[in-house]
Amino acid sequence: MVETLTVAVLGGPKVGKTAIIRQFLYHDFTEKYRPTEDRYIYRPSVMLNGNSYDLKIMDVPYVAAFPANSSQPPEPRQDLKCWGLRNMDAYVLVYDICSPESFEYVKMLRQQIQDNSNIGEAPVIIVGSKRDLQRQRFMPRRTLSLLVKKTWKCGYMECSAKYNWHIVLLFKELLCCAVAHGCRSNHSAVRLQGALHRNRCSLM
Repeated sequence: MVETLTVAVLGGPKVGKTAIIRQFLYHDFTEKYRPTEDRYIYRPSVMLNGNSYDLKIMDVPYVAAFPANSSQPPEPRQDLKCWGLRNMDAYVLVYDICSPESFEYVKMLRQQIQDNSNIGEAPVIIVGSKRDLQRQRFMPRRTLSLLVKKTWKCGYMECSAKYNWHIVLLFKELLCCAVAHGCRSNHSAVRLQGALHRNRCSLM
């Protein structure tokens, strides 16, 4: 039986969430921006260390806040966007390296995910998008990387959907994290560090 791994990709408007996913799946990139208005699910099949997995990648529109619980459901439209978010195997939080506001939004989401008792230790990877615009970045990469890895205890990497830079590597790490989370044998920070090696998995 093929195991299904569920992943949510979240971030503010115009940070490149959909562009990252589409570059990985279809080797496709467009300069034209089209806002993600509805939750969309992609279902690719991948290989990791000789094992086959079905990925369920949820492309999530902008949400004001991560759904804390279901005791007080939000407005119907917001509830549709957030449906299932508390039951992921891993989370990808995307920000634009040129936008401090998008990083602050990711910071808020990450804290809300951590505070959600329903989630446990599902791994979180922080992704800086638009690496091709690094001359316009608002903070040095090393500073951000240390903050995320040491203080937030999350994985961190940067990529460019436009030039297909580190896109495949991102999903390799993501798959490793999700599989390791399923094992539930080690602390989340250790699992994330162990996943950040190219030779740990092969993706097809």
